[in-house]
Order: sequence, then C-alpha cells, then structure tokens
Amino acid sequence: MAAPSREQALAKTAFALMGDWKVAPTPENYELFYVYAAGTNAALGKIIDTMIREKTPFTQPFLQGLCNQFLARERTAQTMEDVGAGISGMLDAVMGRLERAGKDAGEYGRTLSAASGELGGNQSPAAVAKMVERLVGATHAMEARTKALESELQRSSEHVTELKTQLDTVRKESRIDPLTGVANRKAFDIELQAAIKDARQDGSSVALMMCDIDHFKRFNDTWGHQTGDQVLRLVANCLSENVKGRDTAARYGGEEFVVILRQTPLEGAAKLAEQIRANVENKKLVKKSTGDILGTITISIGVSQLRDNDTPDLFLQRADRSLYRAKNTGRNRVVTETDLVRTASSHAA
Repeated sequence: MAAPSREQALAKTAFALMGDWKVAPTPENYELFYVYAAGTNAALGKIIDTMIREKTPFTQPFLQGLCNQFLARERTAQTMEDVGAGISGMLDAVMGRLERAGKDAGEYGRTLSAASGELGGNQSPAAVAKMVERLVGATHAMEARTKALESELQRSSEHVTELKTQLDTVRKESRIDPLTGVANRKAFDIELQAAIKDARQDGSSVALMMCDIDHFKRFNDTWGHQTGDQVLRLVANCLSENVKGRDTAARYGGEEFVVILRQTPLEGAAKLAEQIRANVENKKLVKKSTGDILGTITISIGVSQLRDNDTPDLFLQRADRSLYRAKNTGRNRVVTETDLVRTASSHAA
C-alpha cells in the first residue's frame, strides 16, 4: 500500500484536531487547522498552541477572528502567485505567437521576392497566371494568419485586463487590516509619504492623529480576546465614520490607530479628535453572546501638524509624544503638540 501523501497526512491531522476540540467542520475552520498542521504560519501556530496548552475552547467567534486575521494573508499570497504565473504564461504565449508571425511574414516576403524575379523574364501568359494564382493564395494565407494573430492578441489583451483586475483587488486587500477593515500599517506608511509629498507641492496643511485604546489589556484579560477584537472594531468604526474623502484611518499596531488628515490645520484636527473621542466614549460595549453591557470604551489621542523640515518619523514622534502626555494625564483626552509646548513653557516659568 502506498504511503499517504503529505497533503493527506495534514488533512487527517487537521480533522483529528477539529474533532478533539469540537470545532465545527466548516471550510474556513478546516483551512485554519490545515495551515496550523502544516506549520507554515508561526503566529497562527503560537496562538493555537497556547489555546491547546491552556485547554481553552475554540468558540466560533474566536475562530472567525483567526480566519479574518490569518487566512486573508494566505489567500492574498496565493492569489499573487497565481496572477504572476498567469502573466508569465500569457507573455510566453504572446511571444510564441509573435515569433510565428515573424516567420510567416518572412516566408511571405520570400514569396514576393521570388515572384518579382520571375516577372523580370519573358513569361508566358500561363506562367504569369500561375504565378498570380500563387501570389493570391499566399496573400490570402497571410491575411488569414494575420486575422488569427489579431484574434489571439485580442484574447490576450482581455486576459491581461482580467489579471490586472485581480491584481488590483489583491493589492487593495493587502493594504486592509482584516480584523478592523481600516487600512493597515503598510497602507498607512504609503499614504503618509504621499500626503507629505502633496503638502510640499501645494503648501497645504497635514495633521496626524495617533489614538490608543485606554486599558485595552484589562478588557482582554477580563473578557477575552473575542471581546478585545470587538473593541478594536468598535474604535475602527468610529474612526471610519468621522474620516472622509482623502483622509486615511489605519490600524498602526495592537490597540493603536492613526489618522492622516490632509488639508487640515492643527486646530481643525484637534476638534475632530475631540469629536471622535466623545463618539467612542458614548458607545456601549455589549457582549454578543449574552447581551450584557460590559461598559464604555475610551481612547486617548495625540495630534501633530506637519512642519517644513519634517520626515515621516519626526511627524509621528510628535503625535506619539502628545499621545503619551494624554495617557499620563488621565487618559480619555486629546493633547496636541501645541499643548506640549504650553506645558513646557509653564514649567520653565
């Protein structure tokens, strides 16, 4: 009997784990445990290892969070690989068709040259008629090959359009934080560079908000990671509701979020930050499984404005220092870089 393939062994392991831990046999859950069994994602492996070691039940909301966090990346990488292979195959096919077209054109050219040479002599009417018939046949054949090439190139063009659409979709997905639905750190870095560049060119203002969820670890420790994920989504939704147009809200990492505000001076950014802070505080956190109200969420926000000689790091550092002051002076408040200067001046006096 042939030995089972690696894929079969991994599938068997995944199903066994799902059975042992009473995990619902959905396609996404199977994919999750298959990736875990394969050991191709260290971060996912660490989380599931901890769950197994501590004998923590795998609830469906928690599993869904893992799927959103990890499987999206796996699928994005696979789609990128598939699109790359498709483009490579299509280019090889097009090059082959063009090579054949070149050979056909060369053969047709030689036929014309030969006919030109024959016309130089004293040809009988029958010989001329035969030569003309040969030329007409060669021309028709060349026309047919040209039409076939045009059709093939049209199909290739349509295939390229499809691949481009897939690539655009993957590119967008690769810049979205799967848990919260806002931009991820990669997208933020790109947008911040672009915002600074545009401001340098047109002289407009750019402000930056850095937000941190107050006592987030306490929520995780008290209510579990599922509730922690719910908190992250709640804050992300509040940011998205208040950020429009060319502005960008992103998850910076962990429980930190950042917002790029184009064409916005510091004063306007501070007002918006206060509006967001109040909106978050007015939300009630409800445990989905029981409907119990767990309390309110608050955030601290630091705000900075782009200066003439700023690099992205300097711009971020001032927002981060403002956030640090907000956290250390009571939380649930907005502090701007101007507030930092005022505080330093009052201490100096």
